[in-house]
Amino acid sequence: MSDFGHTGFSIDDLPLRDDLRGQAPYGAPQLTVKAVLNTNENPYPPSPELVEAIGRAAAEAAVGLNRYPDREATALRQALADYLGYGVDAANVWAANGSNEILQQILQAFGGPGHKALGFEPSYSMHPIIARGTATEWVSVPRTADFDVDADAAVAAVKEHEPSVVFLTSPNNPTGTALPLATVEAIAAAAPGVVVVDEAYAEFRREGTPSALSLLRTYPNVIVSRTMSKAFAMAGVRLGYLAAHPAVVDALQLVRLPYHLSTVTQAVALTALRYADELLSAVATLRAERDALVDWLRAHGFEVADSDANFVLFGRFPDRSAVFQHLLDQGVLIREVGPPEWLRVTVGTPEEMAIFREALLTATGRA
Repeated sequence: MSDFGHTGFSIDDLPLRDDLRGQAPYGAPQLTVKAVLNTNENPYPPSPELVEAIGRAAAEAAVGLNRYPDREATALRQALADYLGYGVDAANVWAANGSNEILQQILQAFGGPGHKALGFEPSYSMHPIIARGTATEWVSVPRTADFDVDADAAVAAVKEHEPSVVFLTSPNNPTGTALPLATVEAIAAAAPGVVVVDEAYAEFRREGTPSALSLLRTYPNVIVSRTMSKAFAMAGVRLGYLAAHPAVVDALQLVRLPYHLSTVTQAVALTALRYADELLSAVATLRAERDALVDWLRAHGFEVADSDANFVLFGRFPDRSAVFQHLLDQGVLIREVGPPEWLRVTVGTPEEMAIFREALLTATGRA
């Protein structure tokens, strides 16, 4: 660590906001092990053909890097709209550097001091973190024992707290639970502000599971957030986006930084969208692997939450940290996240899942 001559100077000596003191930054471990199954990435890399296409797109973009990028990301937003369907147009779409920046812009626009954001936990841990970062009061409402959202209790909580922003996550992270559209509709009808349906894992849903995109015409306060980091296998691109009423997009442009999406990011994302069929071809494989994993875990006596995502929450462990460490000692990195006594594992390749299964049986004394 560098020493600038001020020995003893620390973060405590800085004029940090009081609500940030003592907090730890978000982050998942980044380790080199046999099976990296902790961050819900698509384990299948882009094909050589796509790699070459991305290289060409980046090279073409490099010619104009002395100029600022398209501030409105017009071509990219139209391509994302075309991908989503549901009658969505470019005016309904906004994009940013990962879905986390999308969520941050939403809270910058609709949250802040004197405003509340409400979520149903356990859920995505970044929701309260971004709320805190934007000085938005966070209201946590518990999910049911099976990690569902009780519609009546949710509506009651919305009416009681009158939040400016409600977060619904479907499929939910870390539980994998998908929400019925009727629940989203009931909350959207009761909410005085915007309702953000975080669909980061939407492409992994089981067949027939609906998307909140179908509600956009009826409920102008509904915002559907998506990402290219998961099913699209483009986590390194950092491209998140949303679909909403054009008025929402107009509001977000009041808080977005100028030229926030680089020329290279836009070029790479556009190229990936042209290869959508190829990139999404692994989704069916990962769904099948997920369902097989759920069956295997239950057959070996573990509790498992029903999952519509590319990960599985399983338990229960009196000392989940010990199980996590035993797995890591065998070269398997999963995630110690969510409710106590539970662990989350990303669905990887068949080879990675075989390593995980053997390691888990050893770690729990069931080998």
